[in-house]
Amino acid sequence: MSKIEMRKNHLITCSVMLVLVIISALNIFGTEPVLTTKTTPKIKVANAATALVFYRPDAVESIFSFADEAIPLNDKRVDLKLQKSITKNRFKFVQSNMLHMKAEKLFPIIEPILKAYGIPEDFKFVPLVESGLCEGTSPKGARGIWQFMPGTARTYGLKVRGGVDERLNVRKSTIAACKYIKELYGEFNSWTLAAAAYNNGSIKLNRAINRQNEDNYFRMSLNRETGSYVYKLIAMKEVINHPRKYGYKNYYSYLQKQDAVPNYLLAAAN
Repeated sequence: MSKIEMRKNHLITCSVMLVLVIISALNIFGTEPVLTTKTTPKIKVANAATALVFYRPDAVESIFSFADEAIPLNDKRVDLKLQKSITKNRFKFVQSNMLHMKAEKLFPIIEPILKAYGIPEDFKFVPLVESGLCEGTSPKGARGIWQFMPGTARTYGLKVRGGVDERLNVRKSTIAACKYIKELYGEFNSWTLAAAAYNNGSIKLNRAINRQNEDNYFRMSLNRETGSYVYKLIAMKEVINHPRKYGYKNYYSYLQKQDAVPNYLLAAAN
């Protein structure tokens, strides 16, 4: 074999080897690396909204809210005030089932009216805190289960004159309360603040908000009654909804929800 032929064969061999090296390199970089047993693969979630979140049963029971507005229980001061309010409403201290009995009688009247006006159902606990669902008159002149003052009652359509006092009419006073609460929500854009304003009045609450530059009820410094008002509502909600947990035996048992709202209530709400 001549030197020229040997050189040609050598060049061909080198070219083939170079091509093989290039192909091997392309295969190496084009292939996804194989995970070792020590590597934890990432799981892709197609839609985060459909991901399931699991809660322990006791964690579910520990979630408190008012009108679906969460309470910052990670704040120790808030948690302490709530637990203190709940403790005061345990059967051990109340020694009565009267609130549960009255709730069973009056909630079926109050609930559909709240629904007709678009008011969160949690506001049905306001009469429990305001008056214990009684019809007595306060030293300041507030009367009925919603504890309306005469002037406020007239503003929202109730007759209070002579021998007529519609603050004592459960349906009419609840309709008036819904109008008032809806107006307060429109002013504060918060059901929690609307509840606080129901107790203290919108003027005083607005002054407190402006003075403190704070519109979160749970971070505000308010007078003793208003500062504990929403906590009382949440505590009452707990005691009524979970009576056995708080020591009650003969308790509120109204379970059927009136989904159908009477036409006259819908008409009144518009």
